[in-house]
Amino acid sequence: MITTEPRDFAAALVPMRPLLGLDLGTRTVGVALSDRLRRVASPGRTLKRGKFTPDAQALLAQAAQAEACGIVLGLPLNMDGSEGPRAQSTRAFARGLSRLAALPILLWDERLSTVAAERALLEADLSRRRRAEVVDSVAAGLILQGALDRLARLEAAP
Repeated sequence: MITTEPRDFAAALVPMRPLLGLDLGTRTVGVALSDRLRRVASPGRTLKRGKFTPDAQALLAQAAQAEACGIVLGLPLNMDGSEGPRAQSTRAFARGLSRLAALPILLWDERLSTVAAERALLEADLSRRRRAEVVDSVAAGLILQGALDRLARLEAAP
């Protein structure tokens, strides 16, 4: 199942299992993981991209090792909300992942997540080289945290 609706995604999740967050770039994939209560996202490692199948297998192996029950994948929309080639590529990646695993996938609006990650890393006074190494995983953490916050609001709503 692939959706942009947090309510549908929440209904498909297994309780007390973490979520995997992904920031899909052209050269790398940033990875983040939530805790089992789905309250906090922690940036993980960055995967260098290659061919789809090995990349997908590596990501799904991480999901399996963490016992993740769903994936939040950043959807790079244009600033006006329209979808360009990167968003279409992300949707294709999600379709490919869904063929390989039965995990629900939430496509989450990631506008400005990388900008926010860069800003946070600049404020932390990281070197340019170190920022380049971790920016995608920090962006994945921000994407995942945004989705976790939305899911928490859904749980709290009557």
